[in-house]
Amino acid sequence: MANLNKNTLIHQLQELVDSNIQKNYEYLPKSFNSQQLEALEIFKKRIFLESIVEESVIFNKNLNWEDKNSSVQPISSPEELMEVFKLRSDVYHDINYQNEFPDPIDTLNFDSFDKNSAIIYYKREGEITGTCRMIFDSEMKLPTEKNLCFDKQRKSHEKIGEISRNIVKNRGQGLNLEFRYLMAGMHNVFINNDINLTLSGIRKDHFKLFSKFGGIDIVHEMDNYGEVDMPFLIISWDPSQASKFFKKAFL
Repeated sequence: MANLNKNTLIHQLQELVDSNIQKNYEYLPKSFNSQQLEALEIFKKRIFLESIVEESVIFNKNLNWEDKNSSVQPISSPEELMEVFKLRSDVYHDINYQNEFPDPIDTLNFDSFDKNSAIIYYKREGEITGTCRMIFDSEMKLPTEKNLCFDKQRKSHEKIGEISRNIVKNRGQGLNLEFRYLMAGMHNVFINNDINLTLSGIRKDHFKLFSKFGGIDIVHEMDNYGEVDMPFLIISWDPSQASKFFKKAFL
């Protein structure tokens, strides 16, 4: 009940800010109206962040999760989630993806899809150094559907999802530790939450590795992914068809 009341309050605050954010009062100096607008914009972003954090933590606490390794886990607290958002922002700025995946709040990268996502992280020596999410299909559909419709996959599979925000702090060639654990975590989410097919966008030059996973198919080829100017592939993955390579290297 407390969570329901808090969500209702957040929604009411959002409506209040939306109704007032464009108002200018003629009897006030223009500089004050400008400052007021800026303050309301900041407050609106804060309300949005609060709603994302609240719903994301609840969603992840209700996941079915087989606890195989304590180093990789679904987020379970606002503090963990904020560290994940910070890591996303740091890495996307480092690799120049910020135009396609902008930070709603400076140094924090999140969006509405986080509310309906399994968000996992890998922690090493007390620091989160890798994260990934699996977005469960919903009325919002899936983020890559701004480029490609997945209705065909919905018709052939009862429950689909999208893997995205696959982030590691220390990137290198081949299979680094973070990537291994994150992919094992995605397999864990898939198997234990009745998802039948996952979709994701990957760089074309990464396909050689992903093709070894088993159950991988190319759905669509793209010259770029929005503001990310390099060849991309939209792939589908059925982790229930995991190859011997995937089981040996990841599980």
